Amino acid sequence: MAKPIKDVQDAITAIVLAGGESSRMGQDKALLTIGNHILLSQICMIARECTSRVYVVTPWIEKYQEILPTGCELIREKLLSPRNNSNTPLIGFIQGLRLVNTEWVLLLACDLPQLHSSQVKQWSKSLASVLPTEVALLPTHPKGWEPLCGFYRRDCLPLLEVYLAEGGQSFQRWLAQHPVRELPVSDRNCLFNCNTPEDLASLEK
Repeated sequence: MAKPIKDVQDAITAIVLAGGESSRMGQDKALLTIGNHILLSQICMIARECTSRVYVVTPWIEKYQEILPTGCELIREKLLSPRNNSNTPLIGFIQGLRLVNTEWVLLLACDLPQLHSSQVKQWSKSLASVLPTEVALLPTHPKGWEPLCGFYRRDCLPLLEVYLAEGGQSFQRWLAQHPVRELPVSDRNCLFNCNTPEDLASLEK
């Protein structure tokens, strides 16, 4: 049976992932200016409005340290392969999750330009419905789950560590192995990922 959460904001730590190479965009997505805000800064402000603590996990903290809102902490992501310039998102999440003390984690990608804090606050009310056996509360996607915009239990870390040690690196494959609660999303535009120059152009219109 799910249990109520007395103070939702204090029960959540946010992890923002900013470790991708942005190869399809051709420039760093985190530093894109959309409207009046740098994208990474915008996502961090959303997270800060919804949670008590925000970690930004990235191998390149020097690039971002001047643009983060107050109350956000940069965590240097360790690259597991010297041949690669970035890890998979799951690896970055694991490294950030090791620092978390709260019951829940809000995981956000840095490329969600149409997300708003009011939506996230509304979603957090659904945490009370998540069963103890369920590892996450996530929106669905045609190919499975939306792993980079939703909530995870901190206690799922041992399961992730075992999966990584066995060579797993895919969020979708890991989530397929465990019970997950669906997060209802009425306006799916908020899940739009800005991955390519065409995506960026569509926003600027």
